[in-house]
Amino acid sequence: MHERSVLIVGAGPGGLASAILLAKAGLKVTVLERLPHVGGRTSAIEADGFRFDLGPTFFLYPQVLERIFRLVGRDLFSEIPMSRLDPQYRLVFGSGGDLLCSPDLEKMASEVRKLSAADAANIHRFIADNRRKLELFRPSLESPFLGWRDLFKLSLLKLLPVLKPWRSVEGELRRYFADPRVRLAFTFQSKYLGMSPFNCPSLFSILSYLEYDFGVWHPTGGCSAVSEGMARVAEEFGASIRLDEPVTELLFDGKKCVGAKTAQGEYRADAVIVNADFADAMTKLVPNRLRRRWTDEKIATKKFSCSTFMLYLGIEGLYDDVPHHTIYTAKDYVGNLADIEDRHALTQDTSFYVQNASVTDDTLAPPGMSTLYVLAPVTHQTGSIDWAEAKARFRDTVLKQLPKIGIENVEKRIRYEKIVTPLNWQSDYAVHRGATFNLAHNLGQMLHFRPRNRFEDLQNVYLVGGGTHPGSGLPVIYESARITSRLLLNDWNRDAGWLDEPASTETRHAAVGVRS
Repeated sequence: MHERSVLIVGAGPGGLASAILLAKAGLKVTVLERLPHVGGRTSAIEADGFRFDLGPTFFLYPQVLERIFRLVGRDLFSEIPMSRLDPQYRLVFGSGGDLLCSPDLEKMASEVRKLSAADAANIHRFIADNRRKLELFRPSLESPFLGWRDLFKLSLLKLLPVLKPWRSVEGELRRYFADPRVRLAFTFQSKYLGMSPFNCPSLFSILSYLEYDFGVWHPTGGCSAVSEGMARVAEEFGASIRLDEPVTELLFDGKKCVGAKTAQGEYRADAVIVNADFADAMTKLVPNRLRRRWTDEKIATKKFSCSTFMLYLGIEGLYDDVPHHTIYTAKDYVGNLADIEDRHALTQDTSFYVQNASVTDDTLAPPGMSTLYVLAPVTHQTGSIDWAEAKARFRDTVLKQLPKIGIENVEKRIRYEKIVTPLNWQSDYAVHRGATFNLAHNLGQMLHFRPRNRFEDLQNVYLVGGGTHPGSGLPVIYESARITSRLLLNDWNRDAGWLDEPASTETRHAAVGVRS
């Protein structure tokens, strides 16, 4: 019997999860990665004894990856140690006030009561309603959408009164909270998708709910350690991961993809899974004439997420009174969002996020030192900002914001520094337009409107990652790998029933403990 082979382009989270599942299924799996390390945007920056996550720093809803590990006979928390954070993060409002957000709902209500006693009374109702919303929508998040008929097959129309797709996250939160700062505490999570809560569909109010029911976690070594652990497991099941080997083109026989080409040669395979940034890969690796629904011209009309301006700072000493995660929201939060999404401009009072992970994890820096990861949301590449000219100035803008969250005199304590701008995301990390969260998650770019897991424009091509269904964010990217792997195995008449085991809804407090 011919040994079926799969080529995976990109060793990001979705590619690695697919490699684990398909290697376990007995397929010959080869992963081609353009960078010298695994993880893609979920990889590590290591220099001078410091270690930073390049991209995601919040590890949310571990149940998805926990299920994938369980399906292949492994235990996620044994393979990749992690801690649940309490407090989850501190929110500092430019308009005044702050919240130390805890997964303990009584503690959280006490914090909210400082801003609004009436709003504190509605926290339990918000959590209960969104718990129900997730359970109702879960089948959609765990199933492929291969055409408009799937909308009716899954009876989504019956869910419309609950999902309210016509309403924004911000509009949905007005049903629970009157104080705009409290609403912001439960809507800023739309930034995980690179979107404004004023534009993001109300379905995604489940993002903040997930934090409170399932936790915000820190893997020891950062989220990049999860990617490294996944690569180790994939290789133990027989997958081959080839690093520092960018794919230069996909190979076709007509519209049927038969492999990929790199500087080292040609790789032939029975199927190709694209885990690279969707728009970047399609416009660079596939001739435009072979694509019908996702031509270069049509991709150019799509809406893309925001980008991020990044500072990775190795620091002398430790800011031990600054929490693991801190989010500052600009005084004119709505104006800052408009700068990012509409005006495509930079602003002085910018919202930003800081990870001070060394208060939790002492493996990230040399003795007596610590790491600061600083992120400011900015517009993706539109040509409106010349980052070669703006980089130094905006760096100073961001550093001047840090005292607002208690980080004083940082510049004199910097011992290592790296900056990543939207231009770097585009040129160094092959992210289309530098849009770090991929295609936006508006109603016209979700479900069957998104590029499909079995890619509709080409034969033998499948997709995983933030550019396909279900969307961006680590949990749903892992889920895309399970959806795609199941599709591929079914297409080859291989047993895929073992991939349908339901996810656990229990959290793992006892297994790893809670960090405070």
